[in-house]
Amino acid sequence: MQSAIRMILVFLLSCVIAQSAWAGRDVKNAVVKIYTVSNEYDYYEPWQKTGQVSGSGSGCIISRKRILTNAHVVANQTFIQVRRAGVAKKYTAKVEVVAHECDLAILKVNEDSFFSGVKPIDIGSLAEIQDKVAVYGFPKGGDKLSITEGVVSRVENQKYTHSRAELLACQIDAAINSGNSGGPVMKGDKLVGVAFQAMSGDDAENIGYMVPTPVVDHFLTDIRDGKYDGIPALGIAWQDMENPDIRSKYAMTAQQTGVLVNTVYPDSPAWRTLEAEDIILSIDGKTVENDGTIEFRDGERTSFDYLIQDKYINDKIELDVLRKNKIIPLTLRLSKPSHDVRLVPYEEYDVAPKYFIVGGLVFQPLTVNFLKLWGSKWHNNASKNLLYQYYYGRLTEDKKEIVILSKVLADEINVGYHDVYDRIVYSVNGKKVANMNDLVEAFESYQGKYYVIVDECGNRIVLDRRKVKMQSQSILKRYKINSDRSEDLAKI
Repeated sequence: MQSAIRMILVFLLSCVIAQSAWAGRDVKNAVVKIYTVSNEYDYYEPWQKTGQVSGSGSGCIISRKRILTNAHVVANQTFIQVRRAGVAKKYTAKVEVVAHECDLAILKVNEDSFFSGVKPIDIGSLAEIQDKVAVYGFPKGGDKLSITEGVVSRVENQKYTHSRAELLACQIDAAINSGNSGGPVMKGDKLVGVAFQAMSGDDAENIGYMVPTPVVDHFLTDIRDGKYDGIPALGIAWQDMENPDIRSKYAMTAQQTGVLVNTVYPDSPAWRTLEAEDIILSIDGKTVENDGTIEFRDGERTSFDYLIQDKYINDKIELDVLRKNKIIPLTLRLSKPSHDVRLVPYEEYDVAPKYFIVGGLVFQPLTVNFLKLWGSKWHNNASKNLLYQYYYGRLTEDKKEIVILSKVLADEINVGYHDVYDRIVYSVNGKKVANMNDLVEAFESYQGKYYVIVDECGNRIVLDRRKVKMQSQSILKRYKINSDRSEDLAKI
C-alpha cells in the first residue's frame, strides 16, 4: 500500500515538473530580442538631429501576433529588427502603437513565419508582495536569453524614468540590466509585468522595477481602436493635510481626511468644477487620507492618483469635496491626459521640437528635452530660472508654455546680443507671450519699425524690422537651416 502511494506521488511530481518545463519552454519561445537604430532631435539646434545610435532591448509575443515592449526601447527609432530566443534569423519590425507616458509599445512583424510555433504569453493579475517572479530578456554581456529570479517587494506609484510620470509600479529584487528593458516578468506561465528600469548607485543593489499588469491592461484596452489616448489627470496642484492646524482651519472633523487643492489648471478636467481651497475627501467612494494616499488593496496604499489613472480618457469620476464647511458631491469628466496639464511637458519622443527663428534669434518652448542638454545631472546644473519653471511653474490662462530665447545665431544685425541665451520671453512688441503661437503671431502681425522682445527680468532686445526682413534668409543659409520654423508652426 505504501509502495503504491509512493508511486502515485512520484507520478504526480513528475507531471508537475513536466508541466513546468513545458510552460518554461513556451515562455522562452515567445521572448524576443529587439535591435533598434534611433536618431534623436538636437534641442540645442532643433532643426536637425544628433545622428544614428544603435541599441537593443527585449520584448515578448502576446495575443494577435503582437510584440509587447518598452517605449524607451524604440523611442526615436528609424529602423527595428527582432529575433526570437534561440533563433538566428532577424525580422524587420515596425512600431504599431507607442505610449511614452507609461513606457509601453506594440511592435508588428508582417511575416507570419516569425510567429511559427509560438504560444503567445497570457497576461495575469497584479502581483502580490512576496510573489516569486522570473525576468526574461537579453541584458548586455551576452547574446543568449537570460532568466533571473526575484521577489516582489513593493507595489506603489513610482516615477517612470522614461516619461517622469508617476504611475503604479512593482519593485523586485531580480537583476535588471541594460538590455532587459521590455522583457516579460513572469509568475509561472503568466506575465505579471514588463521590466523597465533599475535603481543604481552605491546604496542600491538589485532594485528593479516592472510595469505591472494594471498599467499594461490599461494600455492594451486604450489602443483597441488603433491609437493611444493617454492616462487622464485631474489638472490640479494639491498639498497634504497631515498638520492638525491646517485641518482645524478648514473645519474638518476628526473623522474627515483629505488633500487641499491649491491650484486648478485652466482648461483641465477640474477647471470650473473644483476650486482652490477645496478639500478632496474621497474619490469614487474611496477615502483619501491626509497624506494623499488611498487603500488600493487590503493593507496596501498608494497615491490617490491611482484611482484617476485607472480610468480612461472621457470617463467620469465622482468626488466628495469639503467646500466652506459643506460636503459637496462633484462629477468630473476626465477629458485630458496628464501631459496636457503641465506647464513644462514631460520628455517628448518621436516628434520634432518646435522652434522659430527671427533675426537670428532662436525661440522654442521649455521642455525636459531642452533641460537634458545639461547632461545626466540637469536637475542641478541647468539654468536656475528654467529649473524653477520646471519644478514650480503652473499653467495659467495667460501662460500655457514657457517660451525661451535659447540662443542667438550671430550676425551683424544682432550685434550686442550674441551672448544672450536661455532667456524666458515675457512679451514681443507689447504682446504678452502665452505660447509659441502667440510669439509667432506677435512677430508676423507687427508693422512697426522695431521688434522689441522683453524677457522676464525686463531686459530688452530691439531689432530693426526692415533689417531683419532683409537678412533673415542669408542668416538661415549661413547656418545651413532649411526653414525659419518647425512644421507645426508653419501651419499657423
